[in-house]
Amino acid sequence: MRVNSNTKARTRAAVGLTVAALAAGATAGAGPATAQPKAAPAAPPAADCSAAYRVEQKLSSGTTWRMCWRYDGKAGLVLENISYQPKGEAKPIKVLNSARLGQIHVPYDDGSVEYDDLTGFDFAQGLMNLAPGECPGGAIKTVKVPDSWNEDPNVKGLCTTTRSRGHAYRMQGDTANKVYQAEGKDLLVYTVNQVGWYEYMTEWRFQDDGTITMNVGATGSLSWDDYDAGDGRGWPIGKGASAAKATSHSHNAFWRLDFALDGSTKNRVEQYDSTVTAPGRGQRAPTTKTTRTKVTKELAGDSKAYRWWRMVSATGKNKDGHARSYEIVPGVTTKYPGRSYTKHDLYVTQYNKCELFASNNPGNCGAGAGKSVDKWVNGQALTHPVVWMNVGFHHIARDEDQQPMPVHWQGFSIAPRDVTAMNPLTPAELAWQNGHWRPRG
Repeated sequence: MRVNSNTKARTRAAVGLTVAALAAGATAGAGPATAQPKAAPAAPPAADCSAAYRVEQKLSSGTTWRMCWRYDGKAGLVLENISYQPKGEAKPIKVLNSARLGQIHVPYDDGSVEYDDLTGFDFAQGLMNLAPGECPGGAIKTVKVPDSWNEDPNVKGLCTTTRSRGHAYRMQGDTANKVYQAEGKDLLVYTVNQVGWYEYMTEWRFQDDGTITMNVGATGSLSWDDYDAGDGRGWPIGKGASAAKATSHSHNAFWRLDFALDGSTKNRVEQYDSTVTAPGRGQRAPTTKTTRTKVTKELAGDSKAYRWWRMVSATGKNKDGHARSYEIVPGVTTKYPGRSYTKHDLYVTQYNKCELFASNNPGNCGAGAGKSVDKWVNGQALTHPVVWMNVGFHHIARDEDQQPMPVHWQGFSIAPRDVTAMNPLTPAELAWQNGHWRPRG
């Protein structure tokens, strides 16, 4: 929640605060590229950007992620030219041209206010300095905030580090005393932006198995100015039934992904739906049939049971000859029905450099183009598809939200589907089992 008056002044003051001086000699976030056999072609540069704006990390499991970063005056952190190179691949596999937030839309339950935090409430200006303890084992990069309100626009605000995520896999081998197991490793890239009383953690996780997870975490404080909830919609905060009531509200977070699988933007979109039918005569169990629909025109899509989408490479295949693709994996969401642009979970639009924010889009995108993503789904053929993901969270405050407020997360993932011929973390002694099977005695 946020202050309903004088918020910009409060935000400016908060942005100017320095949390702590950086410790000298922070661990660099980059690692060497995977060594290649002499016969293999040389790997391309880490990314098409200068060293200061490059992230390159080889994880301990052998996977290397490469990307460029920049800081946009409205969207905040933007990641570009993202590529993935697991062990055994001779060169990086490009995944995305760009990945960025597309909006954080915040309507209040009592109808009093509604915010578009990226384009209407100075999200990017609120970049916060990070203390070394907030980026353990990593590096904090200095970000120059465009059109900064502060005398010094430079903020130590971008963390790149690595973390373990627990088991990547576990499998009992052919003998009782042989277990195959490995711990998964992630590259973590994140910033913190203050908007009013809230602090948004924009987190990107790049896993060693090729999965990318995008999260927004909201923390900070509940706004005491919103302890009114006179219409009865709020939740009591404090002692007794007559305690102050915090106004409930929604956070509708949008992400914008511009895919470029194998370096080409001419990707294909496919939707898969499955139907389950009760057992027929002579059948012992229900049957499930899955159908594929090619999405050739712009789409406003909704998640439901047994439905999923994937983005398919137009040019690249794995070593088995299967087309590379990335599956879109929706996260937990509370769909907000109050606005036309929040009524769907996924939008796929034809690329337009003017279409950057899901609501309150600045600039003129042409006659009748509209200011929100739903207006851009108008039947165009998809030759360069852009994915917009909408994940909602309805925040009904609780006693435990004070003070400070625990982080509540919302987000989604994209997962590799046939990008490599086998699990990219497969132990060498099991590599022969591609397409083969035998009992595990």
